[in-house]
Amino acid sequence: MSEQSFLDVRGLCVSYGRSQVLFDVSIAAHRRGAVAVLGRNGAGKTTLLRTIVGELEARSGSITLGARDIMRMPTERRIRMGLGYVPQEHSVFGRLSVSENLAVGALSSPDPSPVDRVLTMFPELGQRLGQPAGTLSGGERKMLAIGRALLSNPKLLLLDEPTEGMWVGVIEEIAERLQELVKEIAIVIVEQHLELALDVADYAYVLDRGRVALEGRPSAVRNDSQLLQLLAP
Repeated sequence: MSEQSFLDVRGLCVSYGRSQVLFDVSIAAHRRGAVAVLGRNGAGKTTLLRTIVGELEARSGSITLGARDIMRMPTERRIRMGLGYVPQEHSVFGRLSVSENLAVGALSSPDPSPVDRVLTMFPELGQRLGQPAGTLSGGERKMLAIGRALLSNPKLLLLDEPTEGMWVGVIEEIAERLQELVKEIAIVIVEQHLELALDVADYAYVLDRGRVALEGRPSAVRNDSQLLQLLAP
């Protein structure tokens, strides 16, 4: 990616104990737009996001956000700098109501208007405010998780499988919301739904066994003869 990046990950190597998972991975994202990270299960996609947000420690490499080195920063400080993260699992507080989940996300917000914006973005949530989040449908939980992450006003949002297990109507709705968000902030999206990821993204990386095996503009990646082989189970 040619212009100056907001997120710049260089030469990242990450291990679980003695087992190395990421090998010299480099990705970048601009201040607006989306970057897709693709690959079969076990390729290292979630590990990459967890390292960027600070849940995992890298063996080597660098991570900069807005030209600031964040490699040694705790997760809380990275969040304050503008990182938002929606993990693949356990992304909402199941025993808390929808309203309470949003209140937790809004703690760092100076006024209530961001909550109103989330409810406008995902009107289904407005009809479930008193309902325990654990009783929501899978799609509603994902909407709540994304909405809650947005309440911290992130500059960069990391999304891990936001449409996993969703039916087509919910996938289309989440895709529409993401296409609106990329006009304002940066998004790094890990997604198995290939067409959604490439439709939303401006640039894509394909991981294979912890390495970047393919990268480029969505049209080039979509038409690359290696793609299907790299995504095959």
